[in-house]
Amino acid sequence: MNKNKKPLHKQDLNFVFGKRNYTFMFIGLAVIALGFILMSGGGSDDPNVFNPAIYNFQRIRLAPALVLIGFGIEVYAILLNPNKK
Repeated sequence: MNKNKKPLHKQDLNFVFGKRNYTFMFIGLAVIALGFILMSGGGSDDPNVFNPAIYNFQRIRLAPALVLIGFGIEVYAILLNPNKK
């Protein structure tokens, strides 16, 4: 039997990401969720009536920009080095 082997019942409980990575990931998820919330709505109760509110600045420019910024934050969180102080 090899004495240098680790016991099988012990597990390595180290996480891949550090605390800063997870913090940025949650911030990115919140920004993405906010973008999708701002994108929703603007519909009409009556399908025969057109509601021009669907084309306002919030739904056409602001919400998609927030979603893309949130994805950028997620990429940054993944690429952030957890060991660097």
